[in-house]
Amino acid sequence: MTLSNILIKKISPERLFMGSALLVNGGNYLYNLALGRILGPEAFAEAALLITLLLVLSFVGMTFQLVTAKFAVLFSEEDYAHFQNTIYSYALAFGLAIGTMVVYFAPELQTLFRTQNSGMFIIFGIGIPIYFLMSVNRGKFQGFQDFGRLSFTYQTEMWSRLGITILLLVILPFEPSILVALGIGTSFLFGLVPIDIKQVRVFTKNRLSKEKTKKVLQFIGLTAGYELTQIIINNSDILLVKHYFDAMDAGLYASLALIGRVVYFVAWMFVMLLLPTVVQKHKDGEPTVPVLSKYIGFIGLLSFGIVMACYMFPEPIINLLFGEAYLSMSNLLWQYALATSLFAVSNIFAYYFLSLDHYVPVILSGILGISQVFLIIIFHSSLTMVVQIQIVVMIALLVAQAIYFLSKSLK
Repeated sequence: MTLSNILIKKISPERLFMGSALLVNGGNYLYNLALGRILGPEAFAEAALLITLLLVLSFVGMTFQLVTAKFAVLFSEEDYAHFQNTIYSYALAFGLAIGTMVVYFAPELQTLFRTQNSGMFIIFGIGIPIYFLMSVNRGKFQGFQDFGRLSFTYQTEMWSRLGITILLLVILPFEPSILVALGIGTSFLFGLVPIDIKQVRVFTKNRLSKEKTKKVLQFIGLTAGYELTQIIINNSDILLVKHYFDAMDAGLYASLALIGRVVYFVAWMFVMLLLPTVVQKHKDGEPTVPVLSKYIGFIGLLSFGIVMACYMFPEPIINLLFGEAYLSMSNLLWQYALATSLFAVSNIFAYYFLSLDHYVPVILSGILGISQVFLIIIFHSSLTMVVQIQIVVMIALLVAQAIYFLSKSLK
């Protein structure tokens, strides 16, 4: 037996997935950094808009992924087969509806975000149905804790997006935003791998019973509500900055957001592990709080380290990652990292309760997410004010989630 085989057997599937997730996050960072350096601040603002729309799409897709993961744990083999047919048809129908809307309103989106063309939105919209099918496929792997294939689908999407986008920018003399959109859309096809086409039955009469369908729809509504708050909190600042500020400031802010969000993207891999574990333990009648405590500890330590690094070495970090053109954002780096860290920790609380079908954290996140949007709309005289508003809102969100957790624990 070779040394590599011995190491693989000793490493748990969860640790393999965490290592893969770190690699995916590193690749996504490399993708963003490459675009920032190749395009410069002004052109990067449009590329960052597409990346932000991709993040918005990922949150919507996460609804289908988490729903699939949860019921893969709860349903019997026969019920899951019927459920899979149902969720694939939902995902395709919803993807076609959203994709058609994005394509149809592409000229309006161009005006709203002050981009050079509308073609970038058309290309992006065409890829949306594929992304939702990919999300269901990932949810299946997540629920059955098949972390090998789950890792592979993230790897294929990320590396194809990186390679294809850079190649297109180097060899084709077209508008950069069009090429970035093509790279993103093509990567969705690669992200479908691996998928068992034979098991996908979108058009079939074999469906879940009405009672089980009702449970699925209730959880879809609960999850969709929370993912909507994620979209608002995690992406509204970039979209509003793109609307209210000029291209240079929007590009600089996008670079700041990319660096400051590193803790959130790392926290995402813990969410992938947390949900099926909590659902299974709750199903088996085992305590779930230790799982939450473990992940809160991981994210808390990680957040503290990243915020301190951004506070002590802001200029070297920005210069290394994006270059001298972006150094004017150095004084805001630790503040943005702090806001993102607070959100990442509160997010662990929210997904924990989402696994247990509690809706109050969704309402709390929605209220504070909408508050953040209105505060930025009212107070946006500077980028500093935009960042500090987020810190205040995220402190309030974390305190609210912690109070709700304590009240449930005491009961």
